[in-house]
Amino acid sequence: MSINTSDISKLREQTGAGILDCKKALEEAGGNYETAIDILRKKGVAKAAKRAGKIASEGVVVSYIHGQNKVATLVELNCETDFVAKNEKFISLAKDIAMHIVATSPVYVNREDVPVELIEKEKDIYREQLQAEGKPAEIIEKILEGKLNKFYSEICLLDQAYIKDEDKTIGELLTTATSEIGEKVSLRRFVRFEVGEGMEKKGCDFIAEVQEQLGE
Repeated sequence: MSINTSDISKLREQTGAGILDCKKALEEAGGNYETAIDILRKKGVAKAAKRAGKIASEGVVVSYIHGQNKVATLVELNCETDFVAKNEKFISLAKDIAMHIVATSPVYVNREDVPVELIEKEKDIYREQLQAEGKPAEIIEKILEGKLNKFYSEICLLDQAYIKDEDKTIGELLTTATSEIGEKVSLRRFVRFEVGEGMEKKGCDFIAEVQEQLGE
């Protein structure tokens, strides 16, 4: 069966296993995601899958301000215990991600956050462009997948190439952190401010929530 790159990418982020291992596991599992994770674990190449079901209910909220106080970010990074939340390595990771967000301006945390209507709109635009180029229908659908992956890498934080190491995505960075720290590390939400620009709705909700907790 045909295994698409988004499934491979998702499995890689979840387990920390290599691309080829993930592809082979999905093929062996007939495309079943959970079975593929089990296969990788049995082979000893799934580094972080055992933490997948854990609840990351502790963590930190960090800020990063740049450009003479013109751009700033708030990030909530979660872990499983208060002990890890106070760890300098964990806090440093949160600050690095905040700096990344200031530099790259993502809109959503992950692909699941992207509204379906926005995805369909992008697909329609790409499809019309490819049709205008004379691409056959069966080729168009294959090309669309690649174009959508590029679209996600521009607007989804977890799909973006990490500014300090462009060979890995932010999602892979979190997977590596989970393996090294020994606890599930996840990014729940963020908000980015820039003087003269409006805030994305989810970001406004975040600020309202913080103000409520502070009694403001």
